[in-house]
Amino acid sequence: MSIFLDSELSASERTEDARFRVIPVPLERTVSYGSGTAKGPGAILEASNELERLCNGVEPCASGIVTEPALNCKGPLPEVMERLSERTETAVRAGKVPVTLGGEHSLSYGAVMGVSRALGQPIGLIQIDAHADLRVAYQGEKHSHASVMHLLAKEGIKLAQFGVRALCSEEVESRKRNHVFYVDAEELVTGNIHTIDLPQDFPELVYVSFDVDGLDPSQMPATGTPVPGGLNYYQALHLVEHAVKGRRCVGLDVVELAPDENAAWDFTAAQIVYRLMAACVMHETPS
Repeated sequence: MSIFLDSELSASERTEDARFRVIPVPLERTVSYGSGTAKGPGAILEASNELERLCNGVEPCASGIVTEPALNCKGPLPEVMERLSERTETAVRAGKVPVTLGGEHSLSYGAVMGVSRALGQPIGLIQIDAHADLRVAYQGEKHSHASVMHLLAKEGIKLAQFGVRALCSEEVESRKRNHVFYVDAEELVTGNIHTIDLPQDFPELVYVSFDVDGLDPSQMPATGTPVPGGLNYYQALHLVEHAVKGRRCVGLDVVELAPDENAAWDFTAAQIVYRLMAACVMHETPS
């Protein structure tokens, strides 16, 4: 099995005391356009071996990184979600940060619900995405990648969405009904905006869900649902880093990579994962 940043980790950084627990989830069940997300976690793990230890001025790996076995994604989707929930709940109860590698975006439901169960406190979710993912169901499946944020909103998770540029009328209404905070791609990109303050009542404990299709296809074409007019690499990261500042990141996922023959996109996704780990180290309030 591949290990995240295997080429750089020392023996002391691989122990069970490691702060970050990487959970590969090769889930591909409800994709609606391009395919290939099942290969995403493996591609990210392999590409991570080309990363440098230093990232944005810190070495996240110094806090330790353990890579768990890939999740079994067979069987009914509710069962898959429960398996993942058990993994992330176990990590958080042990004081660790679960880092879930996708896989399609539907997995965020299981990942977030495990974190929520472990904490028993309000959680806010910071979402980078081309899509709102607020449909009640898509193609008859409520656990669809297009419905994951609807499910989480129903569970009381507060949402902050950045970079959306493709959504339906149902999702517009859902944003109003669920009091979703959002700044969409056109405003962010045309205004070259890199920082947005979250509402004052947004929870202190935050989970980051980074769908790589939130980036413009010129910078991330290896995804099943590319949409033009997206965020640039640094812009997306700056938005997350500013939102996390002063809060505590209790989990994260990077999803929807569909690898092709160009390894540059795998490396981009791996770098995003590591940079988000750096944000957890740099910008949180003390626990």
